Amino acid sequence: MEEWVGRQWHRFITRAADGRASHAPVRLEEMQRTIGLMFRAGGGGQGVRIAPAGTSRVGGARSLLQRIAGGGTHAVLGQWQADVLALPPEIGVFDEAQHNRDLYLWLAALAAHLDPAQGWLAGHVAATEAALAAFPGLRPRYARLRAQQLAQRPDPARLRGRAATAEHAVQQALHGHAPDLDMDLDIRHGDVAPLWLWLTLPAADATRAVPTQKKQGQGAEEATVQSPAASDPRRRAAQSVADERNNAPLMMMFRAESILSWTEFTRVNRADDDDDDGTALSAANDMDELAIAPDGHAMASRVKFDLDLPSAAHDDLPLGPGMRYPEWDYKRALLHPDHCAVQCYVARDAARYTAPPPLRAVARRMRRRLEALRAAPARLRGRTEGDDIDIDAWVRHRVEAGQGPASEAPPVYVQRVRAERSLATLLLADLSLSTDAYATQDARVIDVIRDALHVFGEALSASGDAFEILGFSSVRRQHVRIQHLKGFNERWDAGAIARVNAIKPGYYTRMGAALRHATARLLERNERQRLLLILTDGKPNDLDVYEGRYGLEDTRHAVHAARAAGLTPFCVTIDAEAHDYLPHLFGSQGYALVHRPQDLVRRLATAYAGLTR
Repeated sequence: MEEWVGRQWHRFITRAADGRASHAPVRLEEMQRTIGLMFRAGGGGQGVRIAPAGTSRVGGARSLLQRIAGGGTHAVLGQWQADVLALPPEIGVFDEAQHNRDLYLWLAALAAHLDPAQGWLAGHVAATEAALAAFPGLRPRYARLRAQQLAQRPDPARLRGRAATAEHAVQQALHGHAPDLDMDLDIRHGDVAPLWLWLTLPAADATRAVPTQKKQGQGAEEATVQSPAASDPRRRAAQSVADERNNAPLMMMFRAESILSWTEFTRVNRADDDDDDGTALSAANDMDELAIAPDGHAMASRVKFDLDLPSAAHDDLPLGPGMRYPEWDYKRALLHPDHCAVQCYVARDAARYTAPPPLRAVARRMRRRLEALRAAPARLRGRTEGDDIDIDAWVRHRVEAGQGPASEAPPVYVQRVRAERSLATLLLADLSLSTDAYATQDARVIDVIRDALHVFGEALSASGDAFEILGFSSVRRQHVRIQHLKGFNERWDAGAIARVNAIKPGYYTRMGAALRHATARLLERNERQRLLLILTDGKPNDLDVYEGRYGLEDTRHAVHAARAAGLTPFCVTIDAEAHDYLPHLFGSQGYALVHRPQDLVRRLATAYAGLTR
């Protein structure tokens, strides 16, 4: 009963102390794509992603209710970081929903021009001027937001000491005036009341210290149920610290009568190392910074039996001596030559495989579709005579007619002609350990990919076009594995079908090296059109530095190199979060998202037909 009364009192007093309740909140999910467009249109980094922000400590005077409730010390403010723009998961600062939406847009425009080296105060003054110059249409919206924000600010005359100085400087900066030179400019967001129009900056010594070892089990654990703390996407400030718990393991401060046994002081890992007692998420929300210290134990030690490379006797057969490919380091803006070792493998024991009748029926339908596509005539535009009028060319002709003498035979027609296809296609499939997760109740991701490869091979074998099928995975940069399934100069026969059926998930996804190898294979072909299709289920990742933005930027560099070489790269994915990063890698028209894994075969056929039309 006492606990129930305590919970009810806490809920009541917390709601009463929070004076920012709004009837028109706007959630980040509703605005995320618009925010991304605004941020990148203003010149923000292409590799910076949008994520929900965590809480930050704030200052300012607190009301009596806030002091009773113990609140008013933290707020969910927008946070600027080098590779992440963290914004509040929900904004309800103002009473009108449109103003809350405008605040999201303003924070995106501001973040695109913010230079943290100038400091929190001076940096936001300069960023505000730059954002309004880049987006003049935001001026009236910003004026309304600033007026409402100033109305919510405390009166500096009612404050004392440093709090009054900091608040005066902030309000002076909001009005667009440079701070006084004799004023203490070492002011941060934690010194004043919540300022919703600005972003917080990380501390000078804070680092994004999430050890890469914690992600080593990512592929093996995707199929398991994650705790709320593990799946929480919020960004929080972190600082790398040293683990000093065992600096003096033989120093025992105790009273003699408290001795139980020597084993009570044995240096062991207690339950606070990895076990979640259910309160980790709420504790993290109450902390200003997460202190992260390596304990000397890697997560990979618990999944080593799944992720280590097999012995040569049990591994697939290597093909050739291996190849070396470069890798892009975005931090140094440097392409490391011969950085990744790529080795091709072929299945050692691939049993003969016969596809089930439903899969054969799907393959026949796709084959007929591609045969009809191959027989369809080509459409040549910009002709002086033809079968249809090209509307775009006609509009351009009419616009240019007023600028000079009109042509008697304008090239505004489309002509249908029979043309020989000259097409080479390479299908690159992601075979990392994450594909071992279940896509549906009955099939894993690797099963869906296997069926798609089989249908694709059956259909293209009848079309007569040259094609190759490869799989890829990796264990650090020295072990990038290319699984040979079917080569350009090989027939689609029982051997190729058996190799496709023998694919199995394992290891990680170093996509950049795999793309460069596929590009090199396609550059050996003489066809006029060369298509590079990628099947994947998630982001690039590996055990070393190939995580987060590093892997994304290297993959993006490999895609741009393929396009510069005259290839057409296109990605088909079943990752539900692909919209967050694939436009950065392949462009807005360079990928297709399959919402239902069982539709992968159909979407792959549609993408192939559209790219080869």
